[in-house]
Amino acid sequence: MSRQLQRPLRTGELGSVFWTSIGVAAVFVAWAALFTENLNRVTAASLNWVTTSFGWSYLVVTLGILIFLVFLAFSPAGGIRLGKDTDRPEFSTPAWIAMLLGAVMGIGLVSYGVAEPISHLAAPPHGLAEPNTHEAAVRALQYSYFDWGLHAWAVFAVFGLAIAYSTYRKGRRPLVSQLFTPILGNRVNGPAGKAIDILAVFATLFGTATSLGLGALQINNGMGRLFGVPVNSVAQVVIIAAITVVFTLSAVTGINKGIKVLSYTSSTLAVVMFVFMLIVGPTVFLINLYIESIGVWAGDFFRMSLQGTAFGGLAWMQLWTYFMLAWWVSWGAFVGVFLARISRGRTIRGFIMGVLTVPSLAFFTWFAVFGGAAIHVDLFEGGDVARQTAADFGNAFFATLEHFPLSGITSGIAVLLAVIFFVTSADSNTYVLGSMTSNGSLAPPRSVLVLWGILTGVTAVALMLAGGLSALQNTVIVTSLPFLAIIACLAVSFAKELASDVRHETKNPTEPSRTSVQKEKADAAH
Repeated sequence: MSRQLQRPLRTGELGSVFWTSIGVAAVFVAWAALFTENLNRVTAASLNWVTTSFGWSYLVVTLGILIFLVFLAFSPAGGIRLGKDTDRPEFSTPAWIAMLLGAVMGIGLVSYGVAEPISHLAAPPHGLAEPNTHEAAVRALQYSYFDWGLHAWAVFAVFGLAIAYSTYRKGRRPLVSQLFTPILGNRVNGPAGKAIDILAVFATLFGTATSLGLGALQINNGMGRLFGVPVNSVAQVVIIAAITVVFTLSAVTGINKGIKVLSYTSSTLAVVMFVFMLIVGPTVFLINLYIESIGVWAGDFFRMSLQGTAFGGLAWMQLWTYFMLAWWVSWGAFVGVFLARISRGRTIRGFIMGVLTVPSLAFFTWFAVFGGAAIHVDLFEGGDVARQTAADFGNAFFATLEHFPLSGITSGIAVLLAVIFFVTSADSNTYVLGSMTSNGSLAPPRSVLVLWGILTGVTAVALMLAGGLSALQNTVIVTSLPFLAIIACLAVSFAKELASDVRHETKNPTEPSRTSVQKEKADAAH
């Protein structure tokens, strides 16, 4: 092969990653639309095989990454900066924390903030308590913390660290494949690297499609209660289509100021609703339940982290733990890119401590207040939030709000929150998909952004029509398994490069670090 044919793509240039990703995504959508029953059979069979044979790997890999990050934070490498040695954080710590919280204020807060705890109250995880009891209430929050806490943010943090280190300190392109340079060398620019980037694209695509589907369920249920809109697949398809147009236009036109305003608005509304529920709800009960459930979560942490299905419980794990871990894996690249973009100049130690603790605590308190309020309604006020949730997952949040003052206003705010979360998350995901398929371009072509916006919406619609929530969950778990292996290898690659750099700088303390020199050369080249 000639040297010309081996020329690496320039940033922004479209190549095999783009065309392969678009082609396979189109084939999948056609499969879902034309051969729906076949798709459901294949994904169901694949789900059972993946979770039976490899479900344990989600537990082991995510816990291993979490332990690695904690060790790294307290090691000498924790003082290394994500950038040049002279770089300092672009954002103040309060602003950085606010953006971290903005990242977590996603559709999951509305979709699962009540639905998961109240579901666990009615059917306690692994039979650890009798349904609808005090112990079941504590277990309900304990497992909600597990699903939305440290393991999720360990996945995001290792991605964010690796991308920031590779991009800002090493001067590489912001592609997942480039993170494997320490173990693959120049092969990251060949078929192996392209395969990694394609897997990253598909994990992100299906993770986003799942979020869109969940968002449509929430918005449809809220509008049904407020305005009598029918709660059915037709309405959900219309919602997805309308939101897809909005976030695609946003991604194309680059109205960053508008998106920032929406993000601040959503964060403010979320805080207002949180404080409102804490005041009008059973405050003392919520505080006591929060403290007790945190204690049980901390005491059972490692048991939960490694609890598999040797003695049954596969169906429950598929519905909850395996699905949640797979969802976080599929969002790893997107959230990692976001974290890297806002963290240049921070130390590895500061990054890890902030990313692991701040968002986890935000989720814990949200679940304790809203999930705890629903638990109180069902246990002490004769409510039926659990029954309504079992009938339709999207009912949970709104069924809870109906038991408190100003339910019409708070339900309207909840719908608005779901819409804003929907738009901002999908907008960012479209940008990341465009960048990953444009050779790491920070300004992907508009045509690429439009194409990915449409494909994301169409994929969500196809999965919703194919089987609703179960189809979304099944597909995320099945498609995330290859990317789980990518994340495990990524952590190994990052650890290898970091150890090599630390050894070099320890032996040559008076010399400019290799990473700084490489970064300066890369900056000069650009």
